[in-house]
Amino acid sequence: MSLHLCSIDPKAIIGQGTHISPFVTIYGDVVIGENCWIGPNVTIMDGARIGNGVKIFPGAVISAEPQDLKYKNEPTIAIIGDGTIIRECVTVNRGTAWSGKTQIGSGCLIMAYSHVAHDCVIGNNCIIANNAALAGHIVIEDYAVLGGVTAVHQFVRIGRHAFISGGSLVRKDVPPFVRAAKEPLCYMGVNSVGLRRRGYDEQTINHIEDIYRIIFIKNHNVSKAVSLVEAQVAPSAERDLIIDFIRKSERGILKGYTNGRYDHYN
Repeated sequence: MSLHLCSIDPKAIIGQGTHISPFVTIYGDVVIGENCWIGPNVTIMDGARIGNGVKIFPGAVISAEPQDLKYKNEPTIAIIGDGTIIRECVTVNRGTAWSGKTQIGSGCLIMAYSHVAHDCVIGNNCIIANNAALAGHIVIEDYAVLGGVTAVHQFVRIGRHAFISGGSLVRKDVPPFVRAAKEPLCYMGVNSVGLRRRGYDEQTINHIEDIYRIIFIKNHNVSKAVSLVEAQVAPSAERDLIIDFIRKSERGILKGYTNGRYDHYN
């Protein structure tokens, strides 16, 4: 460590084996776990709670104040889970009084120049590619992947194992296990490649495809499609997860590419 080149508040808690590179700034209300690597010119501000084995690359700013005019300096935090990698110039804002925290799970990869706004919750093992921008209050569930230059509207929810193509504008909720692309954003099939990589067998993948065939391809409205899934598809953890996600969606889910005004994108 070249601590003489850094600005580290003595109240900050830094775990054993953590390497701090030159020109790092660490504020007082900060906790950093063990065996982390903090690259040059990183700024870690009040409210940061960083787990073990985290790597933060040069130029990143962690736990800055929210870019929200309703924020009134209330004490809030930004959590980064064990083993997560934060690449160059990523910005992660801490939470507001709405939830009190912004949270990134364990084993995530947040690529260069991405922005994670206040009160977002990102699950475990997610990938957020370069230049993606997340507005406030977004939920991204485990193993989801966002392509580069993707922009996500506030209060959107993205289900586990979903894959969103680069350059997408995400205005509606994206259910679990799906691939989404085009403009406006549409259902483009099940994320079968990602599911196979994570150990899902062909029978389970086919089962998920059967569910989404009813929801997105058969041209039913959403409530009718969910009722048909419950009536026609054998119960499973995947079926119940999908139904629960759709029923709890507050913004509504993205459309299928054969539905209504999206037909011309085929």
